[in-house]
Order: sequence, then C-alpha cells, then structure tokens
Amino acid sequence: MELRHLRYFLAVGEASNFTKAAAQLRVAQPALSRQVRDLEDEIGVELLRRSPRGVRLTAEGRLFLEEVRQLLKRTDESVEKVRALVRGEYVELRIGYAPALAVEILPPGIAAFRKSERHAELLLYDLSGDELITRLRNGTLELAIISQLNGVQTAGIEFELLRTYPLCVALASTHPFARLKSLPLQKLTAEPLIGLARKEYPDYYRNLDRVFAPIGAKPPIAAECDATSSQLIEVEAGRGIALCIPSFKLLTSKRLVYRPVTGTTELLSIGIARATKGDVTPAGEKFREIMRQTSAAREMPNR
Repeated sequence: MELRHLRYFLAVGEASNFTKAAAQLRVAQPALSRQVRDLEDEIGVELLRRSPRGVRLTAEGRLFLEEVRQLLKRTDESVEKVRALVRGEYVELRIGYAPALAVEILPPGIAAFRKSERHAELLLYDLSGDELITRLRNGTLELAIISQLNGVQTAGIEFELLRTYPLCVALASTHPFARLKSLPLQKLTAEPLIGLARKEYPDYYRNLDRVFAPIGAKPPIAAECDATSSQLIEVEAGRGIALCIPSFKLLTSKRLVYRPVTGTTELLSIGIARATKGDVTPAGEKFREIMRQTSAAREMPNR
C-alpha cells in the first residue's frame, strides 16, 4: 500500500464517480479503477459498490474514507512542517518545568518568546525534577526550568542560574507560628511537614536531608502529596507546614502566610538547564536569552 492508493481512494470516495475522480487526479480511468481494486484486495475489504450509475461507499468504505482523510491531512502537514523548517519558518521547542518553582519567572519569559519568535511552536511539559533531568539527557526535552540547592551539581546537565531564593515556610494563617516574623530551622524539627510523594519527587527528599543535616534532626513527614497544589491544600487545612520558597505565594494569594527560615545558609536556585552533550537550536538559544532578561527584570519580596 502506498500513499497514492489512499489518495486515489479518497478522490473516488468523495466524488462517488471514477470518471470525475480520474479527471481530478489527471490519471486514466482504467488505471484509477485498477489501483483502487488493488487497495481493496490488499486490505481484504470491499470499500466501494460499483454500478453503471457510479459508485457508493460501503459501511467499511465510509469508515476507511474518514481515516484516510485524516491520515493524508496529517501527512501533508508533516511535509509542510519539514519544508518550513528548511526555510527557517518553523521551529518546535520542547521545554520542561516544575510549576511551583517556575511560577514567577516562566510566564513572562514564555510571553516574550512567543512575541519575538512567532514562527516557533513552544511545547511545555509539567514534570518532576528527576523526570526533567531524565528527559534532558535522553533528548526529549531541549531545555528545562529546574531547581538546585546552592553548590549542588547534576552529572550531564549544564545549569545556568536565573534566580536565587531563600527558604521559607508556608503556614495556615491560624498556625501559632504565623505570629512570628521568622522561624529558626531548629524550631521546624518538631512540626509535621507536608512533603511531596517520595517516588515521584526523590529530589525533594535529597534537598530536605541537605537542609537539615547541620542540625542533625528533621521534621516528621505528615503527608506525601502528588503535587504542590495538594501540598498547599494540606497546609491550609492545618495538617502541617511546608518548606518552600517565597514565590509559592503566587499560587495561594492570601490563603496562607509565608515566613523566612533562619539558621541556614541554604538557598534554592532556579535556572535553565540543558544536557551537556545535547544540541540547543537557535530558538532554544533565543529562549535562554529571553529568560535571562525577563528573570533579571523581576524581583520578588522574600517575605
């Protein structure tokens, strides 16, 4: 089966007439009839009922016609995309991100990129930290907005710093700690902590270990959530507190309060990452440049 067989069948099915279809395709009618018959023989299904007055689709033919129409449309679009890519008129850029960490810096960057590069198609993927690293390494993502604690390096990943945040704690407004202006790290060790699911977010627990290692104690985990949104809902419900960064307040408005953590020098760095051995397209380089500019232009109060 070749694409021409499908195009011939589509023309006959839509015209309900071999003569009209042959004229549209500019092929001889006997040749067209033979090609459609070959298609039917190959798939083992009668697609057309022939009569002196013309042809009509069988039930199987109607179904196949719709499938062929979609297939040929997708084929034509793919060919045009490749041709546009050669002409420099089409780019597909795949970017990964973690929503809660990128909430402040990513939206303005995306808006500026789309305004600047109107021919580019930007595809976004909401993933956990480990998934972002895996997809950068295997090439299914070109770039990713990721986080890392200060001084931590990830093998095979080139990280460019965009913003640095101090650690803070998210609290329900009714929590006793909400009356305090700041919270010592030691004071958090007795509080139930709302964390993320260990299987999907192992990097969260690696960071947690590093933060609390100097004082030799960690808060008990009260719940493991599948996403940051669930984590913050649990905090608001009074089940515990969450260790986070100040930009989280953009997700919750005034429903929660945020207090800076003292007694630690750890900072969470948000940046744009690529695979060390991976290729970055011109569109990817443009995206990196725009992210540098938009991130530097925005500042977030750290309280």
